[in-house]
Amino acid sequence: PSPPWAPRAARRCAMALRGGGGDGGVRELVEKAAGEAVESVQRVGSSGWSSQATYALESGRRLFVKTSGESADGMFAGEAASLRAMRHAALQAPDGAPALVIPDVLHYGPTLDAEGMPALRGSLIVMDHLNLGARGSQGELGEALARMHAAEPLAPEAAAGQYGFPMDNTIGGTPQPNGWMDDWVAFFAERRLRHQCRLARDPELSKLGDLVAKRLPELMEGAELRPATLHGDLWSGNIGGVGGSPSVFDPATYYGHAEAEFGMSWCAGFGPDFYAGYFGVLPKQPGHDQRATLYEAYHYLNHFNLFG
Repeated sequence: PSPPWAPRAARRCAMALRGGGGDGGVRELVEKAAGEAVESVQRVGSSGWSSQATYALESGRRLFVKTSGESADGMFAGEAASLRAMRHAALQAPDGAPALVIPDVLHYGPTLDAEGMPALRGSLIVMDHLNLGARGSQGELGEALARMHAAEPLAPEAAAGQYGFPMDNTIGGTPQPNGWMDDWVAFFAERRLRHQCRLARDPELSKLGDLVAKRLPELMEGAELRPATLHGDLWSGNIGGVGGSPSVFDPATYYGHAEAEFGMSWCAGFGPDFYAGYFGVLPKQPGHDQRATLYEAYHYLNHFNLFG
């Protein structure tokens, strides 16, 4: 069932889209971002916080557009930055090597009010449409993900060795703080474990979180720590295929230890071929299996906070 606030969010979205020619100026904004005229629009779905549509252009190109009744900064800034960071890293794969297909973000920002001015409420994000199909080769997915992790980060702070992201974002519906820190152990302890424990408002859980945080230096022994571009929420629902190549989407990106990417492996469906492809590029490091349980804990805590 839809969450209790979904009808309210849907009404806000509808109200935001009444100005600017009846659709919040979305068609106009899409045409400006694409540099060509829109030929047709097909609504493809909605959630409690956004609506989605495919815009077909005169050239035959198709774009995927999300609209929301919320502000652009609150709704789509994080998604745009995440997709751009992943695309930058994925495009560094050598010619002929498997590479993740990441949609190119053309634009995000406010919709338009009845006078054609930026609306106070209402936003959109415009990106390439992905003709998604089956996931395809697990080995190629693993190799392509490892190459994204091994690539030079887009953010200069991450390239200089810091962990975090240029802005906070969300993991599911949970706020995810990403303020830059120089040390991965400190970042994971404060921005991930303790953050989720605080949200749970459970003193016993917070005590356990502190105990685990004290063991982090020991658990990181043998790990090569450097900031990697992470999808951040990599489960089966965020993985697909495009033209036979692997693709990932709906990210919660930040720059962190590459192994943290496997925190959702319990519902990602990764098989032996996936890990063979991944570790063929980035070899498995001492202590990996112990840290796998640690990184899963962050997502278990998040699911506890989301669903109880």
